[in-house]
Amino acid sequence: MTSEVDQAEAASGGPDAPNGRLAPDAPNGTRSSGPTGGTEPGGRAKPIRRVDRVIIRFAGDSGDGMQLTGDRFTSETASFGNDLSTLPNFPAEIRAPQGTLPGVSSFQLHFADHDILTPGDAPNVLVAMNPAALKANLPDLPHGAEIIVDTDEFTKRALAKVGYGADPLADGSLSGYHLHKVPLTTLTLEALKESGLARKDAERAKNMFALGLLSWMYHRPTHGTESFLRTKFAKKPAIAEANITAFKAGWNFGETTEDFAVSYEVLPAKLPAGTYRNISGNLALSYGLIAAAQRAGLPLFLGSYPITPASDILHELSKHKNFGVRTFQAEDEIAGIGAALGAAFGGSLGVTTTSGPGVALKSETIGLAVSLELPLLVVDIQRGGPSTGLPTKTEQADLLQAMFGRNGEAPVPIVAPATAADCFDAALEAARIAVTYRTPVMLLSDGYLANGSEPWRIPAIDELPEIKPEFATGPNTPEGEFHPYRRDPHTLARPWALPGTPGLEHRIGGIEKQDGTGNISYDPANHDLMVRTRQAKVDGITVPPLQVDDPDATARVLVLGWGSTYGPITAAVRRVRADGGRVAQAHLRHLNPFPANLGAVLGSYDKVIVPEMNLGQLALLLRAKYLVDAQSYNQVRGLPFKAAQLADVLWAAIGTLDGSAGNE
Repeated sequence: MTSEVDQAEAASGGPDAPNGRLAPDAPNGTRSSGPTGGTEPGGRAKPIRRVDRVIIRFAGDSGDGMQLTGDRFTSETASFGNDLSTLPNFPAEIRAPQGTLPGVSSFQLHFADHDILTPGDAPNVLVAMNPAALKANLPDLPHGAEIIVDTDEFTKRALAKVGYGADPLADGSLSGYHLHKVPLTTLTLEALKESGLARKDAERAKNMFALGLLSWMYHRPTHGTESFLRTKFAKKPAIAEANITAFKAGWNFGETTEDFAVSYEVLPAKLPAGTYRNISGNLALSYGLIAAAQRAGLPLFLGSYPITPASDILHELSKHKNFGVRTFQAEDEIAGIGAALGAAFGGSLGVTTTSGPGVALKSETIGLAVSLELPLLVVDIQRGGPSTGLPTKTEQADLLQAMFGRNGEAPVPIVAPATAADCFDAALEAARIAVTYRTPVMLLSDGYLANGSEPWRIPAIDELPEIKPEFATGPNTPEGEFHPYRRDPHTLARPWALPGTPGLEHRIGGIEKQDGTGNISYDPANHDLMVRTRQAKVDGITVPPLQVDDPDATARVLVLGWGSTYGPITAAVRRVRADGGRVAQAHLRHLNPFPANLGAVLGSYDKVIVPEMNLGQLALLLRAKYLVDAQSYNQVRGLPFKAAQLADVLWAAIGTLDGSAGNE
């Protein structure tokens, strides 16, 4: 197994478990038998093989519960202490045609005993619940991988539906893999024959049987899943107990069957000290918005219309009224941002969440927010486009829309998180900029970050940045008048004047305002001044300098990324360096304005490679602004980059400079 695992992110350090850590609990409440493992039917102890990492993919029909199965395995893996990264992948339809290739839903989990960055390039283990799942995912498997299939689903009709002329379980086409043929449906029905459930209801528990089997195979804790099922089906205790029974049956099947002669152990990772939890990007972003509002002392208002993959933020924030959060599910995208901007005018931290199609509809109101100069967060969880595009697949193709997608000169700061956990910090940073500089801010996450998860160290309160709204309290001119566009000399921010405050009455609206007084103005010179001032305000936003990872300062190639490409790029850089290559890496969080030292950084390297999940939008901006020959490497497949493919790109770039063929 170890030799089959992707080595792109290999890290040093011993695999010792923390002192006092206990082995995972077995379903019957007894301790796992530890280093000696379980026993085969004949009484021989099953060996345990220690590995440093594993990549598992659960795949099945969109009604087979693969997302729930993967989520539960992930939760137990996080509680065990492994580092992890996940990649859910599912159809856009609520229920795609059963047993078809478009209807396949999958969940990939990469977990390890050390720091990792991606959900992995290729699964070591595939759990395929039907022929469609096998056919859709087989091209991603390396030879020697383990395949666990539900043989009950490999009927002639199911095989024909996906174009199999012969049964792949019997024709020898899978001879290059370790194939485990398990009648999951039959075994589940047998385990639940005394449950009183109808056959159809009992069959639905086969995903829990598969989860139990994999939990045995990789020594995952089990009590958390049992508690989860009892909570989830609290109003249907018979269903809860049936799922738990199937889960235990799968665990016991692994313990007793001769087909699985070995189980595997992945020790906990050595992570920096702290309290950790598993977190998805959308959940981290939600918590970051709440934390930002608390640090600013402002009520949080979310005006939003449900849209994939941003809807989870609305769902999560609606649970936190105790933190002064108000959520408004509007009738459309325009109403959502209109309400959020109105809340900002009224003194709240106004937020609207959406994806690319929603940003298009919100663009006029974003321009209004630029004109009004009010703090507003516009969260764009990017997905494949154009139009409806690929609603459940990831992409980074909204950068130019965020930068220029409004009429007139309407500059907007742009912030992009790098990882799922980083969505928390990015939300705080976007709020800091919006409140400090009185401007709408675009936060560009994407579907990969939104739905993927990783361990997150919960920060202490004093680690969070302080955000100071500083509302206007009275007249701000020597004449004793209030001028709504009289600016802070350092930030160029105008006063935030709460409506209803005596003496602070002022005009709002989309028509151009006179500098200082805020009166309507059609004067050409004034318009030129206001346009240039709004641009100068954004250009003057204080952002940290770009940090470059260049260990010995001898690299001639720089790979520059933004957003969710951080994980695959960093994994590729680790791989190249491990093989002796020299490459520098930098990653942009602030895309407008760029860090002040970006031009100098770009000019320090002979070649700059910019991987993006679009057709070269950041590269276009870099070439235009800095006149640097930034080289794009692009894909728009709805999936994140693989570390191996990026490593090949970096080796090719190094080879062209060194006069060699790269990594041979």
